[in-house]
Amino acid sequence: MGQREKSRNNHSSRKKGMGKKDQKGGRGFDGDRNKRNQSGGEANVKAASKKQSEFEHQNQFVRKEIDPETSKYFSEIANLFDSNGVDLEERSCICGNALEETRGREYEIATDYIISHVLQTLLEGCELDQLCSFLRNSASVFPAIAMDKSGSHVAESALKSLATHLDNPDSYSVIEEVLHSICKVIVDKPLEMICNCYGSHVLRALLSLCKGVSVDPPELRGAKSSKALAKRLNLKTSSHSDENNLQSSHQGFPDVFSYLLSGIVNCSREDMKYLQVDQYSSLVLQTALSLMLKQDDELLEVIPLVLGCNSSNGEEEGVHIETDVAKDILESMKDNSFSHLMEVILEVAPESLYNELFNKVFKDSLYDLSLDRSANFVIQALISHAKNQEQMSVIWEELGPRFKDLLEQGKSGVVAFLLATSQRLQSHEHKCCEALADALCSKNETRIFIAQRLLFLDNYFYSQDKSDWEWAPGAKMHLMGCLILQEIFKFSSELIQPYITSLTSMKPEHIIETAKDSSGARVIEAFLASNAAAKQKRRLIIKLRGHFGELSLHTSGSFIVEKCFDACNVALREVIAAELLDVKADLSKTKQGFLLRKLDIDGYAYRPEQWKSRQEAKQSTYNEFCSAFGSSKSNFPKNTFVSDACEDASEDLEVKNTRKESDNRPTTSGVKRHREEHARDTNVSSAGGKGTKQKKSKTSEATDKPATKKKPFLSGEMIGKNRHSNKFRF
Repeated sequence: MGQREKSRNNHSSRKKGMGKKDQKGGRGFDGDRNKRNQSGGEANVKAASKKQSEFEHQNQFVRKEIDPETSKYFSEIANLFDSNGVDLEERSCICGNALEETRGREYEIATDYIISHVLQTLLEGCELDQLCSFLRNSASVFPAIAMDKSGSHVAESALKSLATHLDNPDSYSVIEEVLHSICKVIVDKPLEMICNCYGSHVLRALLSLCKGVSVDPPELRGAKSSKALAKRLNLKTSSHSDENNLQSSHQGFPDVFSYLLSGIVNCSREDMKYLQVDQYSSLVLQTALSLMLKQDDELLEVIPLVLGCNSSNGEEEGVHIETDVAKDILESMKDNSFSHLMEVILEVAPESLYNELFNKVFKDSLYDLSLDRSANFVIQALISHAKNQEQMSVIWEELGPRFKDLLEQGKSGVVAFLLATSQRLQSHEHKCCEALADALCSKNETRIFIAQRLLFLDNYFYSQDKSDWEWAPGAKMHLMGCLILQEIFKFSSELIQPYITSLTSMKPEHIIETAKDSSGARVIEAFLASNAAAKQKRRLIIKLRGHFGELSLHTSGSFIVEKCFDACNVALREVIAAELLDVKADLSKTKQGFLLRKLDIDGYAYRPEQWKSRQEAKQSTYNEFCSAFGSSKSNFPKNTFVSDACEDASEDLEVKNTRKESDNRPTTSGVKRHREEHARDTNVSSAGGKGTKQKKSKTSEATDKPATKKKPFLSGEMIGKNRHSNKFRF
């Protein structure tokens, strides 16, 4: 029953005849009393504390003590359930009888520290009619239960249990009636519950249930996942399942949701100002708005109420933000709770409302807000949701010349999102790349160290003498600096030559250290997936030679090995295959073992010549495809199976040297060893019969033939891998 569970009193269990008990008075133990949390607002701490005190005074609820007989009764039920000696039919009967015992005392029993655990179990195992009966009886005290430390767990368990019964369409009308009775009590005094640390959490679960999504999913807990960051930075291709993280699990109760939400937001302007900056009420508003994503008509009504502005002005249509309201919003942006709320508003706002906010609130204030420790995240959200090139021009005019100042102030996230939006809207791309390079290197300084300085962004800018800054061995690479480099390598190669040259000119030991770092590895992946020239990619790949086996054993390094294999010619692929063959035993025991199958390491071990022929055939097929459908001006990716014919004379010499080194590598003993093992396995299996031999013979013949008509082997990242484990705010 959760981490809160403690040892209970040891009473003898009554398996049979566990019915209703006699009602007797008496004194028992008192449970945990209702506790309140202070406001989470930072800019308005005094005002928030005063308002919170008013709610505390209004919500004093007298709690009666639990008599010993009731404590004993529920303790015996707990012991009975713990013994697993109850079948399903009997369990349902016991749950119904026990819930009936709570009638008229729902608040006292639900808020008792120990009995509340038992009540959670009863609510999770009872029938729908028993659950609805309990919620109807406790509707008048539901907010008080939800605002208690122990009672909030009971309330949330009841809501989750309701959600499990929605698979039956016949239960919708009954559940809707119960939810409406609960919401009717909440909207009578919504501010008490919405500003309570426990009550706000239950309220978010209730909103989710009414909207038809999973009760309290991670996206609604206030902690943004790394998927949201990747989506904003355009670093992860969206799949159908990622389009809407809050997919509906059932049809929901839209009327109940609208009724509850209108009761929350229809308060005085003074109260709404407090709700904007209170930590817990801000989370409730964020949840409600997130659940309304893409419902433009409803959002155009609710967001103005949340911001305290009028939805219309005279005969004109649309939302209009007055000057005084814009000033209030601008000032509140520096509050931590309001900044979180404003991020969600910008994410879900319809285009007309976004444009109004952009022009009336943010324009001419972007740089000042970018320097604030809370408001800068709002600016990141504003930039990432820019609608057109005109808005990008305004953003560039205010922030473009200030790249160096932003990086020095530790606001690299603003720069990263500006680069991402520039690439998305295809506006000011060259200017952004040049401005970033100028921010990292002075005019008289070579740009050969741009990549290194981005990898250790904070380390570089915090150094006293930047001119003497050197590589920081052993230090963890800067997350946002690595994300900036990933964004850079999404631009056209003509715009980012200084960055490409800087990365490929790094020392081999620095390249290897970057590949072993979780953030740095993604930079190398982004470079190998870019449209940089094949010669430039191979220049980096050669520096990893001798370490492919080691990298393949790491989660992040395995993806680098795969992309290196895709980007290089046949000679270098032989080198990679030979190094992976040496660590085959260890690699097969890890989740990175997919490389053995994807790169056909067994085929290389047993029949290296046929393996080489297949690789050449795949490369030839790809070249023919590019000749027929691709061109030098197209956006077709250039990172896979690039023909040797595209290389110049110096590249041909480099490949020849690589082939010679590959032929002289000691790993040929590994190939020989695998051949001998394969031969022994073949001799043992020959006793299986003639038909088996003939079948294997045909298979091997088919394998030996070059697969000239096969579909090009376009290998990409593993589908479904969640490899972004970064926190949302930096």
